[in-house]
Order: sequence, then structure tokens, then C-alpha cells
Amino acid sequence: MAVTLLPLVFALMHATGVLHLPVLQRLDDIIYDARLRATAPGTEDSRVVIVDIDERSLAEVGRWPWGRHRLASLVDELFERQHIAALGFDVVFAEPDDSSGLSRLTELARNEFKDNTAFQDRLRQLQPSLDHDALFARALQGRPVVLGYYLTSDRDGRKSGVLPAAVFDKSALQGRVSRSTVWNGYGANIEGLAKAAMLSGHFNPISDGDGVIRSLPLVGELEGRYYESLSLSLFRLLTGMPSVAPGIANDKLLSKQMQSVDRIVLKQGSSVMNIPVDDRLTTLIPYRGKGGPQGGSFRYISAVDVLTSKLPPDSLKGKVIIVGTTAPGLWDQRATPVGEAYPGVEAHANMLTGLMDGRLAVRPDYAMGYEVVLLLIAGIGLAVCLPLLSAVRAVALSAAALVLLAALNFYLYMAQGLVLPVAGSLVMAVTAFALNMSYGYFVESRSKRELAQLFGTYVPPELVDEMVKDPDSYSMQAANRELTVMFCDMRGFTKMSETMEPLQLQQLLNEVFSRLTGIIRGNRGTIDKYMGDCVMAFWGAPVEISAHASLAVKSALEMANAVRDINAEHRTKGLPEIGVGIGLNTGSMCVGDMGSNIRRAYTVVGDAVNLGSRLEGLSKAYGVDIVVSESTRKLASEYAWQELDRVRVKGKDIAVAIFWPVGPADRIPSETAAELKSWGQLLKAYRAQDWDQADVVLLNLTRANPKKYLYQLYSERIATMRNLPFDPSWDGATNFETK
Repeated sequence: MAVTLLPLVFALMHATGVLHLPVLQRLDDIIYDARLRATAPGTEDSRVVIVDIDERSLAEVGRWPWGRHRLASLVDELFERQHIAALGFDVVFAEPDDSSGLSRLTELARNEFKDNTAFQDRLRQLQPSLDHDALFARALQGRPVVLGYYLTSDRDGRKSGVLPAAVFDKSALQGRVSRSTVWNGYGANIEGLAKAAMLSGHFNPISDGDGVIRSLPLVGELEGRYYESLSLSLFRLLTGMPSVAPGIANDKLLSKQMQSVDRIVLKQGSSVMNIPVDDRLTTLIPYRGKGGPQGGSFRYISAVDVLTSKLPPDSLKGKVIIVGTTAPGLWDQRATPVGEAYPGVEAHANMLTGLMDGRLAVRPDYAMGYEVVLLLIAGIGLAVCLPLLSAVRAVALSAAALVLLAALNFYLYMAQGLVLPVAGSLVMAVTAFALNMSYGYFVESRSKRELAQLFGTYVPPELVDEMVKDPDSYSMQAANRELTVMFCDMRGFTKMSETMEPLQLQQLLNEVFSRLTGIIRGNRGTIDKYMGDCVMAFWGAPVEISAHASLAVKSALEMANAVRDINAEHRTKGLPEIGVGIGLNTGSMCVGDMGSNIRRAYTVVGDAVNLGSRLEGLSKAYGVDIVVSESTRKLASEYAWQELDRVRVKGKDIAVAIFWPVGPADRIPSETAAELKSWGQLLKAYRAQDWDQADVVLLNLTRANPKKYLYQLYSERIATMRNLPFDPSWDGATNFETK
């Protein structure tokens, strides 16, 4: 009985928050997601239509952001010709629109042409049509329009634009403690647009621990004031602008500090509407089904079709329109329970229709008490009964307990709209049965064998030996961890494949990969996969290694030296030489067993992995064999580095610094150290667009190392950029549009 109670104890500790078990939370999320998908209507809601800034619109109109005069035309078309009910923008207009050149003309009028009466008169005539922000503001004025903005939470608390009025402040909580997400900054719309729109609402999502968007905050806290979301703003527009207030459960048995907001109250006259929220002031999004233009939940109309008036008049009459984007390049796609790349604009559409229908599920504030009671009833019942039953009857009792727990949870969800935890109860029941039917030694020995079998082909034997000592600490389950990833590509393979016999080519490739793999494994690396003439590896999983970045850099340098040794051997044998390009990046990655039910692999995925692959491709562009990101360089401070450039790779808006490892810092000759110092001076002059100074430094560097391709590359760049005017907006980064 004591063994059977052990799962109950852990489940109770998790339920009460004493011991958080992420796996149970993840399982609850999986159950919720599966139930949501199974019960979603899967039909189109015709009341809300999404005007999509899609790839076709960008191709025909031009890249985003568009001139505000076009957006003014879009607004006029929607209200004057289509007669829509309300309009929301899931975008923010944080910067003035100067695409017309008005600011430059105004500057000329104040300076060079200040005495030119004809120029001044003509500018006054053109100004109304060239002031795109004013055109857009006039189109918004007096119409039921909600502009979007975002709240931020960072160290600097940056603020831009003009916030709308708060819907209530902290005093409305009457001393209660709010557990909502607190932001300290925002990116809002410029003043003219913010004043012209009736309302503005933030479009911040709230992601759970697994990065999935299941909820939206109806109100967000900033400096003691609470601001409404985009979907709530649109709903208020449609319902006559009711006031917003927090609803507090008035439980006299609890102190004010223990009471929390459990609903948002909309009030207009004698009419009151209660919107359920959890303790974070968020509401679960009632997803209707799959997202996107082909998802079938909402009608999508390409923005270019609205701009060009291709829709028949009144075809959108009475509809609520939300302007958003599904274009991949604009990065408004989210991981949700119903899709891994779900349009963010559609999350707001789902929330709006849920508000309109009064169809919103909620995680109630008494969820913890419910779970504790359920665990005690089921856990004690199983602990008492299982030891007294035969194996067959124990199986039947455990199965019955699982069915009853799942059925009760499903009923409360469907009938009452309550989202209550069930994973702890289910896992407790299963674990209690398993412990009652098995013994520790068998389970432990089997887990060790399975661990060695699972990881033996991925990691070095010595790491497997470490893992077997504590098998419970390792699994194939996906998790986000900071790792260092390597991509190593063999250069010249295509040419060799055209001139060598298949068996000879196979032998050569196997020989090279064996030597490179030996270096990786010798430095505690995990082989991810071989892709043609490329090998992918990572450090820091499954065994955590604090020096993962340093070991990866050490491996890269040894691999580059190994390739030089291989080429020396090839020259003596008359075989073709090979080249190598290596990319290293450190960052948060999802690592685990991934794939299909036919074939799976222990691998890493994520943006940090993609950047590592991009860096490998840049090695050839800079004439080096290794390219390393700044995040890796910072963690491998025992090496000397030469910064190659700042680059903006395809699919990324933020530039990253890239480096080449010169070697261990304590073994660098003084001449090399001086060369690196001069190179730093060149980069400083280059990024300041001081071409004369850059040329002087580069000339000395080229004399010292005339064959270095990097210096030739910058010499050509400087010669080209010298002919361009000074660009104050240039950040010194090089853009790469290819992968």
C-alpha cells in the first residue's frame, strides 16, 4: 500500500505547487489540445472576415509597410463601398509614413527654396495629398475602427507611440492582488492615428511553457493601469461601448490578498456581461478549427482585392473585418493547439467570435482544490483496493478509474466550459497500478538497457556509461535547452562524384566522415545526422555539458586541421583534395526524439539550429573554413577570434556578428595579435563609412597577409561603397538573401 501511495504523494505535491512536474503540465496541455481539436466546430463563422496582407498582395502592391494612402483607400473601400460593421488592425503603425517624400520637400522649402514663391505655393497645394498619415487619419476619423499595438516587458522598458485610455486602474481591484502579466513598455501608434481611431487594443498573446498560444489576455497591466486587448476593443465597439471593470469573487472566508479577479465585467446601463478569466486575466481562445485561408474557420480576402475594388459592393456588409497577415516573411504565425504555424490574426478572430457567442471556456480559480479532492478519492481508493485484488481485477479497477476520471473531466468541459487538470489523476492511477504490479529492480535494469540502446548510436560510449549510472535523468522527450550546434559541409564533393567511381567515392567519403566523427565524439559531441556530404552534430545533450561551446570550437579547429592532413595524403596518392565549411551557433534549441512513426531520430530543431546552418553556408563567402556566431564566441573566451562581419541572414531581421576562431588565445603569436588589433580598427572605420581610414588600415593588412581572401573581399567592398552617398541608417551589416 505504501508503494501505491507514492504516486499520490507526488501528484498532490504537484497539484498544490510544492513540486512542479513539467511533464504533468505538458500532459494536461496535450489533453486540452486534443479535446479542443476534437470538439472544435470546424465550420466557417461568416460574421468575421480577415483581410489578408498575403504574399500575392505584397507581390502586387509592394513590400510592407505600405504607404498610408493605400491604407486610407482600403479603409474607405471597406466602409463606403462595402458598408462593414467594424474594422480592426492586427498591425501597429509606430513610425510616420515618409514614403511620399513630403518631409524632404518641407526641408527644401525651409532651406534651399525658402525664397522660391512658386515652390512654396506648389508645396502647399500638394501637401494634403502627400501627407499620407493625415490621409489615413481622416479615413479612420469617426468610424468604428480599432488599431492594434503591443505591450513589452524588457530591461529598458522602451515606450513609443501613444497609448489609448486605460479601461481601469489598480484601485478597481480594491486591494486584491493581481497575478496578471505585467508589462513595462509598449509600441503604440503615432499620435495622429491614435487620436483618430475610436479605440486601440493590444494584440499580445500569452504562450504557455511549451510555447503554444492557448490564451489571450483580455486586459494587460502597465504601470498600474489595465489596457484592453484588440478582440475586447472590437467587441465593445459592436456592443455599444460598455464600461470595463474587474469582477472579484466575494468569498468572505478568504482575505483580500487571497482573492483574485475571476471575470471581466462589461456594463452598459442595466445590462451586464461577465467574461470568465483565469488568475492571469487571460481567456482561453475558442479555436474553431484549422487556421489560414484554407482552414475553413474564417473567410480570407486578399488585401489587394480590396484595394483594387474587385469585390462586388456590399459583399462585406455588416461584417467585422480584421486586417492581418499570413505572409511568412512578416512573421505573424504562432504555434497553437490547432496548428504549428497558425496566423496570429486568426487567434483574435476566434476570441472575438467567442465573445460574441458567450462561448468561452475557463480555468477556474478553484481548479487546485478540485484536483486535490479528486486525487485523494482516486488515490486512496486505488491504494486500498489494488493490493487486495488479483492481476486481472487490478487491471479492470485501474481501467475503470481512468475512464471515470477522463469522463468526468470531459463532461465538465463540454457542459460547464470548465478546463480542469486531469493529467495528475490519470498518471497517478497508471503509476499506482504499475508500481503495484512490478518491482524496482526489474524496472531499473530494463531502463538501463533501453537507455544504452536508444543513445548508443548517437553519443560516445563514455557518455552512455555516464547516462546508465542515472537513467532516470535522461529521456528522448523533447525539451528546450541551450546547446551548441555544428554543421560541417564537405566542399568539392560534387566535382569528385563526377570523376570518381562509386566504390572509390564511397570509400573516400566514409574515410573522411570517420575521421571527422571521431573528433566530434572525442570532444563529447552528439552526432545528429549525415546529410549527403554534410555532418550535423551538437553539444550539451543528452548529457549536460557546461563547456559545450568550447568543445564545439575545439572540434571545429581539429576538424579543419584533419582536413588539411587528409589533403596532404591525397596529394601523395593522386586523389582530389577536399575543402570543408563549418558553422557553429549556440542558443536555445528543442532537443528530443522526433520524426514519424516509421523513422525517428534524436535531433535538435529551432531558430538557433537554422542559424547554424546559415553560418556554414557563409564560410565560403568569407574564405574561411569556420564561421561562428557571437553567442558561441562569448562562451568560448579561451580562444582568440577575428570578427568577420555583421550579417543579416535570410529570414532574420536582426543582424548577428560572425567570427573565425584563430586558435587558443594563449598560443597566438604577437604578430597575429597585432594583425587582429588592426583588423578591429578597420571594422570600426568600415562601419563608420570612413573609407579613407579603412583603406589605410586595409593596405597595411594586405601587405602583411596578401593572400588572405577576407582582405580582398573588404577591399572590393570598400571600393564599391566609396561611390555611394553616406547612409546614416546603415548598421554596418551585410544582407544575405540566399540560404
